[in-house]
This record gives sequence, C-alpha cells and structure tokens, in this order.
Amino acid sequence: MGDAGESGRRTLFGAEELETPAWALGLEATAQAGPLAVARAVPRTVAILTRWAWQGSRRWTALAVVVHLVSGVVTAFGLLATADVFSRLLAEGPTPERVVAALPALAVVVAALAARGLLDAAAGAVTAELVPRVERRVQTDLYTALVAVDLVAFDDADFTALVDRAEHSVTRIRMGASVVGDLVSGSVAVVASVVAAGIVHPLLAPIVLLAGLPQAWAAVSGVRLMFASTLRTIAQARRLAVVGDLISRRDNAAEVRAFTVGGVLADEHERLATELSREGIRVEQRRNALVTVGRAASGVATALGYVAVGLLVYTGGLALPLAGTAVVAMRAASSAVQTSVFGANLLFEAGLFVELYTRCVEDARSRRRAPAGPAPGAPEVVELDGVTFRYPGQEVPALADVGLTLRRGEVVALVGENGSGKSTLAKLLVGLYLPTEGRVRWNGRDLRETDSAAALEHVALVAQAPVQWPLRADDNVRIGRLDRDDPADRAYEDALGRSGAAEVVDDLPRGRATVLSRAFQGGRDLSGGQWQRMAVARGLYRDAPLVVADEPTAALDARAEHAVFSSLRELSAGGDRITVLVTHRLANVRTADRIVVLEGGRITAQGTHDELMAAGGLYRELFALQGRAYAA
Repeated sequence: MGDAGESGRRTLFGAEELETPAWALGLEATAQAGPLAVARAVPRTVAILTRWAWQGSRRWTALAVVVHLVSGVVTAFGLLATADVFSRLLAEGPTPERVVAALPALAVVVAALAARGLLDAAAGAVTAELVPRVERRVQTDLYTALVAVDLVAFDDADFTALVDRAEHSVTRIRMGASVVGDLVSGSVAVVASVVAAGIVHPLLAPIVLLAGLPQAWAAVSGVRLMFASTLRTIAQARRLAVVGDLISRRDNAAEVRAFTVGGVLADEHERLATELSREGIRVEQRRNALVTVGRAASGVATALGYVAVGLLVYTGGLALPLAGTAVVAMRAASSAVQTSVFGANLLFEAGLFVELYTRCVEDARSRRRAPAGPAPGAPEVVELDGVTFRYPGQEVPALADVGLTLRRGEVVALVGENGSGKSTLAKLLVGLYLPTEGRVRWNGRDLRETDSAAALEHVALVAQAPVQWPLRADDNVRIGRLDRDDPADRAYEDALGRSGAAEVVDDLPRGRATVLSRAFQGGRDLSGGQWQRMAVARGLYRDAPLVVADEPTAALDARAEHAVFSSLRELSAGGDRITVLVTHRLANVRTADRIVVLEGGRITAQGTHDELMAAGGLYRELFALQGRAYAA
C-alpha cells in the first residue's frame, strides 16, 4: 500500500495513493488569490455571514449593525472632540482660563470614551446572541441537505471527504461570524482616523492609511499559505484520521491487541503526523516571516508619519495644536487598522471555509433525486428490466443486465458468493439505488418517476450491519415506524417475540428504558448478535409490504437464526408481502418460493431449491460444500 519506510518495512498507509479530490483542486485558485481578489472576497464573506445571521434572527442582526456602526461613529466623534480640546488648550499656550474653557470639549471626549465602552459591551452581548444562531443556521442547512442526498453519493469517497471538511468548517465560520461586527466598527474607526488626519492636513491622510497596509498584506498572505497547505495535505490528513480511529475506537480495540499491531499503528501515526508537522512548521515559519516583515514595514511607515508631522510643524505647515490631533489620529488609526486587519484576516480565512462549506451544500443539493410523482402504492409486482449499476468511480459494474420479477406473496432468496452483487440488487429493488442503465418498476411504474421517500414508506430493510441507535431499547424498535399507532404495545411486543429480541431487552438493567450506548451514563452496549435481533425487530415492527433482509443472521447462533428466518418467511404467508432474503447460508432458504443465484453481478440461475439442485451449477456446488462442512 505504500513505499518502504525508514525501518525498511513497507508503509501501510501511503498518502501518495490518494488523489486530491476534484473539489479541492477547484479551491486552489481561491487559495492563490491576489490582493484585489482578497479585497473582493472579504465583503462577499461579510454578505454571506450577514445573510445567515439575518435568517437566524432579523432583530438581533439589525441591532448588531446599529451597535457597531454607532460605535464607529462615536470613535470618529471622539477624535474630532480631541482635536477641539487640543486647539483650546494649545492655541496660545495653556492658561487656567483656557483649561476651564476646554472643559466642555474635554467632557465630550470623556463621554465619547464612556459611550464607546458601553457600546463595546453592547456589541459583545449582541454577538453572544447572534453567533450561535449563525452556527445553528449553517448546521441546519448542511444536515438538511445531507439527509436528502441520494444514497449512492455516500459511496463516492470525494463527496464523503468534502462532507467531513464541511463539518469541520463550521467552527471557522463561527469564528468569522464573531468578528464581522468588529471589522465594521474597526473600518469605521479607520475611516474616521483618516478623515481626522486629512482635516488636520491633506498629506497626513494617505500616511495614516498606508501605515496599516503592510500588516494587512502579511496577514492575508499568511492565510493563503495556510489554506494552500490544507489543500495539499488533504490525503495525508485523511490517512492520519484513519490510523487515529483504528487506535482509539472501541470497536477496533480487541483486534488491534489480538494481532499485536498497536505498535505498528503507533509508528504509522507518528510517520504521518511527522509529515504533516513538517509541512505545518514550514507554513508557520513562512507566516511568521511575513508577519515580521509586515510589522516592520508598518513601524517604518508609522515612524515616517511622525517625521512628516514634525517637518510640517517645523516648516509652519501645521500648527502645534493640530500636531497633537494628528498624533492622536495616527495612534487611533494604528489601533483601528490592527483591529480591522485582524478581523479581515479571520474573515478571509473564514471565507475560504465558507466557500468550501457552500460547495459541499451545493454538491449535496445537486445529488438529490429530482422531484417526482407519488409512489405507486404498495408494490404488488417489482420488475427489473436490463438493470446495470456502477458505483461512483468504478468502471466495472456491480450488476450487469439484470432482469427479475417479484410478486406479492413470494419469498425470494438472493444467493451467491461474496461480491456477486446480492446487497446491491437488494438496494435497487427497494429504490435506495437507481440503476445506471435499465429500469426498476413497481406495479409498472418506473421508480425514477416516483417520490423516493414515499416509495420507501412501503419498505422494511434489515441491514447486514444495522445502525446501533444510541436510544432507549424500545425506541430502537419503534424507530422502524415512529408514527405507528400502537397504544397497547401489541405490535412492539410481537416484533420483540418473533425476532428473539425479547430476551435481549429483558436482560437489560432497566429493561426497555435502557439506553443502548455506553456514551451515556448508565447506558449498555449489545453484542453483534443482539444488535441483529434488535434490527430484525425493527424491521418486523415497520410492517411494510416489501421486506428485504440482508444477511440478517450473520452474527446469530443456529437456534436464533432458525427463529428469525421462520419469522421472515411467515411475513409472506398471508400473500400480502414480498419478502427478499439475502444470505450465504443456503440451508435457510431451502423453503423459499424462488432462489436467485448471482455470479459476477449477473443472474445465472433461478428456481426452487429442488430445481437448482437438479440443474447443477454454482448453487448445488455451494450447498454441497456447506453440507459437507456441517457433516464433518
């Protein structure tokens, strides 16, 4: 899987084997954006964040805008009031009379400072109300888009990687939202300082403004370096996360220890982490160099500004009282520029993650199925006509030219060796996947033309690896159909009994009220076989006319397995259901109405057990092999 490492052992997790996702390649241009592009990007990010804030709360958003604008205006007013104080005190030398005369102007300055402090506190309170609403809006949009995504999207590694990065982007977006107001008030303060300096003398305005530009350039360049590095190291980061999960997850702990590969995994983690840390150090050193250059250049520019003020005073171009105002304006501008640069820096950084996030949401929305008509009702006949299916990024189809018809009242078994396409075919039958070629019809109607959610209301799926819902035991069953009317718990108890899950629930410390997850205090975990019994109970409780059980007993003992298959076969006994059993244990499907044999993604035979045994072929071969294993 990789090249030899320093120890001579072949690396297990070679990041070079992972291609950079197409969505990441598209973001590289953004990471290399020039100053003008950055100048356009920050307002665009502000607009997006403001829109999300407006959607979260119009009242708090409007209040935030008012508070931050007023804060900036108060800063400007304080600067002008300061100029008035200097003029009154220093115009002809300070005297007791002039000091008294300057007191009203001084009171205005004090009032402006006090108002600015109160407005800062108000801004903090408004931000505290607004930022969580932005975060909630962002998370809601993301997960609303994801729950509607077509299932096959999650078989696309690029898409799942994009979703992972988008989830991590929410924190950066929250940080960006928290500084929008500071950037607004800081920008107003910068404008006020520049205007105040310009009023003192026209030459001082550009000097005040230019003093902050080097820091802005350094900050933006540093963020560009960071984001470009993030894109370059996506493959390494994905590998590192995989190795970390292997080491830390409870599900992996037993096998990692049984095969004594903990040390190997730790070494692999150290190797990948070292590669990433080298890149991180390189980027941070370059960012530090940029910041140093920016600060030095800003310091030089500020010093030149003071020199310019001194020369103007020396040559008589600037009165001494106004020189004091110029110095205050320059210091205020320096502080405001630092605040604005910090805010713009965070917003540019947040903007990159906003773009990544919005790309994910747009991609997710594009992967939804097109709006279609109502479902054709409970399926009486399910037909597959020339169905071929390819997984994303795969050239070889998982199924090829499959034709099959299922009718209500039948119990149909799908059998074959691993990788033959059984589970894929099961997902196509119920509409979880749509075929790449061909048609899947319910009651003569193409599933492409029906609402997928409405169609799935008629489906009960017992998955091979069922979700281990971190809910109460009874809710683990009822989630099969939460809106089912079962006031006396008769359907719930029946599902528990027929699935063998009743004894599982009875053994729990709080019975049905026990939460099935160790992530919660007092919660309990189940064994693999117990989880499968709960999954079967969930499928039975759903009470759907099309039941698909995909290897539902892989982790069960022989007695429990026999009971589960008997219950599943009984579902179609009344003639009102189609039951599909996917299994590799052929003894359990001998009584099926029809057995469909798959080889290499194609149907090679179908018939009853006796017919297939008489015909020879793969089914008889596999059945004989399993029979000899039990006989031995």
